[in-house]
This record gives sequence, structure tokens and C-alpha cells, in this order.
Amino acid sequence: MNIIGIAACTSGIAHTYIAKEKLTKAGIALGHTIHIETQGTIGIEDELSAEQVKNADVVIIAADIKISGKDRFNGKRVVEIPTDLAIKAPKQIINKIDNEINN
Repeated sequence: MNIIGIAACTSGIAHTYIAKEKLTKAGIALGHTIHIETQGTIGIEDELSAEQVKNADVVIIAADIKISGKDRFNGKRVVEIPTDLAIKAPKQIINKIDNEINN
């Protein structure tokens, strides 16, 4: 799968970056392409390109707050989860999405 996503937490610091790291490592370990944008206290980092959005099979939004730019995912399969779930069970989340898409 080609996975893109956004990570954002209420403080915009720890959980944002931990969720990004956990999802990225899990996606790569499971053989997927993955790119996660962060929306934290210092703004947007690793912003998703139009090309990445266009080619995405799924969008994972791991957020505890409202994120900006959600409209760019119109027409895409979007899965929204809290950051703590992305941190605790990233492989399970990605496997579940993969099973839903491919079955």
C-alpha cells in the first residue's frame, strides 16, 4: 500500500512525533510506502505533496485535535485514530487497513 497521513496532538510535541515515528516504522516493516506529515507547535513539517496525496491508497490521520488541510483528501479512504492508538498498535492498524482494502 501507499500510505500517507498526518499526526497531531493537543500539545503538538511528543505524541505528534512519536505517532509519526511508530506509524512510519510499522509501515516500512510491513512493506508499505509511507509518509506522515506532522502538524505540531512549530507548524506543518514534512508536508504531503499533491503527488503523494494523488498516489495514496489510504490516509491515516492520527490526531487528537482538528487538523488543517483535510479537504485535500476528498475521495480518498481516510482512517482517523487517536495518537495513542497509533503509538500503541501501529502494525495492527496498518494490517487492519490492508485487510479491509484487499478483501
